[in-house]
Amino acid sequence: MIGAGVLALVLAIAMPAAAATPTETLKAYSDHVVKILDDPGLKERKQDRRAAVRKVAEDIFDFGETAKRALGPHWQARTAPEREEFTQLFADLLESTYIARIDEYGGERVKYVAEKIDGDTAVVQTRVVTRKGQEVPVDARMLRRGDKWYIYDVMLEGVSLVNNYRNQFDRIIRSASYAELVKRLRERKAVPAPQPRATR
Repeated sequence: MIGAGVLALVLAIAMPAAAATPTETLKAYSDHVVKILDDPGLKERKQDRRAAVRKVAEDIFDFGETAKRALGPHWQARTAPEREEFTQLFADLLESTYIARIDEYGGERVKYVAEKIDGDTAVVQTRVVTRKGQEVPVDARMLRRGDKWYIYDVMLEGVSLVNNYRNQFDRIIRSASYAELVKRLRERKAVPAPQPRATR
């Protein structure tokens, strides 16, 4: 599934450098992550490989902002401890859905197309190029905090990660409750990540 593999690569981009532009941030550290993925010493040490990817994802992705936006209007009603737990559960969800599937990475590379900065927000437009030459449009939505840029949303072929989860979470909360949503996220966390499929 190309969507999961591509998004895993984008989520894996590492910690932004001080005073770098959004594009410079992504470009400099995506090269570093690709080096991790191409490291022959890590190909057989899958848990170490995933741990390295998770670490760099935590450095670049603003999970707090992403969780807040994914929960949408329901965020305001949550207490501080609830927000903290939800943010962690959401980060775990992203890891189990995308980062744990990083083994599907098949040599994709990133082309940087354009950058739009509006105050403390920015959008970096990229194309992820597969080994077969297919170009997949991916936009990284970013926020500036201090002198660093962090991703808070990813648009994969025009589909927003945040909006996708917001719709899912809203349906669960409205049809059941917030407690039910948290219950499902906890249960999902307890389920082992799927084993990667064989690559061709």
